[in-house]
Formats: sequence, C-alpha cells, structure tokens
Amino acid sequence: MPKNDERLIAAGIYVISFFTAFLGPLIIWLVKKDDSSYIDYHGREYMNFFISYTVYGIVSGILVILLIGIFMLWVIGILAMVFTIVGAIKAYEGQEYRIPFIFRLL
Repeated sequence: MPKNDERLIAAGIYVISFFTAFLGPLIIWLVKKDDSSYIDYHGREYMNFFISYTVYGIVSGILVILLIGIFMLWVIGILAMVFTIVGAIKAYEGQEYRIPFIFRLL
C-alpha cells in the first residue's frame, strides 16, 4: 500500500488537471516520478490519457464536417471528465487504475 502522501500526490495529478489540463500534472509528475513508482505510474497513466483524448478530440473536430463529430466531442468530453474523477478516486484509494481507451505510449 502506498504511503498517504504518495496517494495524495497521485490523486492531485488528476485533480489539478481540471485547472491546468497539461502543465500542472506534467510538472507534478516530472518532479515526483523519481521519488515513488506509484506517482510515476499515475503520472504516466494521466499523460497517456491526455495524449489519447487529445487525438480523439482532433479527429472528432475534423469529423464535425460530417456532423457525427459534434456527438463524438460531447461523448469524449463526458468520458474525459468521468475517467479523470475515477482516476483521482482510485489513486487516493491506493489502487493502480488503468484508464480505458487510451494509447500506452509512455
């Protein structure tokens, strides 16, 4: 079981993403990844999530021309919010949560 401060920082990666989508989680992850493998795991998971959903958003933005992109943008937005909240809760509980539908690049 990870220590309390590790769980709090890992959950903070997800929570701060509501205010700074990329920069805040990136800074926390880069500063703390060498201190804890648990924080490193959640930082990598969030960065993969961010990259994947950015690609999905770009593709959906292009598909707005065909009108299906409007629906897809709504779905992606809702899923991104739900998975971020679930990720924060799971990180605080001490579990390694794998966000669905993402590319594991990092």
